[in-house]
Amino acid sequence: METRRLELLAELSRLGSMRAVADALGITTSTVSQQLAVLASEVGTQLTEPDGRRVRLTPAGRLLAEHAVTILAEVEAARRDLAPGAEPTGTLHVAGFATAIRSYLLPVIARLAASHPRIHVLIREHEPAEALQLLTADQADLALTYDYNLAPAATGPAVTPSPLWTALWGLGVPAREPAGGGTAPEVFARFRAHDWIGNSRNTADEDVIRTLASMAGFTPRITHRADSLDLVQDMIIAGLGVGLLPLGRPVQPGVRLLPLTGPRIELRAYAVARHGRLSWPPLALVISLLRQATDDLNHES
Repeated sequence: METRRLELLAELSRLGSMRAVADALGITTSTVSQQLAVLASEVGTQLTEPDGRRVRLTPAGRLLAEHAVTILAEVEAARRDLAPGAEPTGTLHVAGFATAIRSYLLPVIARLAASHPRIHVLIREHEPAEALQLLTADQADLALTYDYNLAPAATGPAVTPSPLWTALWGLGVPAREPAGGGTAPEVFARFRAHDWIGNSRNTADEDVIRTLASMAGFTPRITHRADSLDLVQDMIIAGLGVGLLPLGRPVQPGVRLLPLTGPRIELRAYAVARHGRLSWPPLALVISLLRQATDDLNHES
């Protein structure tokens, strides 16, 4: 059904005659009659009936006219929302890893509540591979993901990653171990006899561990896996092994964090969206605010 024909039906319901509709819209009475006949054919029922020298709406015509008022109002609202310069509005589905959500996305949502209350963000916490699957399946509009410089992740041709921030990582070991970092192979070699802790939901951490251990001349014994960084620290304190931890995050008593060089371990975070969606105002605004939040935190540090 064309909205123009629905408009004619709604006007007929409001004004009461085809002549009045024609005069109000600047068209001929025959045009009104022809278009309403086409509409009746489309819906498969009679919409008007003779009433002396005029016509009146049938019960079906009155019902469709009521729907037409609602439909036309929604169409007009959509035009306003999509017009250049219109306030961004809509529901944005975001899938991302916990650190990105906690440190960056939640503050952005708080800002949106005050500045753009018509944008609603729905959150699902997922590791990168899971978030990208939701994105490609059109179950998420934005994926917050990460990889490492030593274990770069490949993204499909249907999506566009936008860099957000980077963070250096080191090796978390029991506090009783000597302080001091060094080149990554040198530090890893000191712990060749230890058990190692990997990530239970993302293979990137394990890829980094195996790469650096190979440079140090050994194969790491990865015996434990945990997604929570707090749990990784608890395991280190319990003497279950050593594992990768971010350098910028405070560690628990009982954990020593060793910095690494040559090569460094660098986590790289991204905002990933499908091609053709980056111009959608709610998505573009949230990505812009995430970048701004990243810049603000970098300047503070």
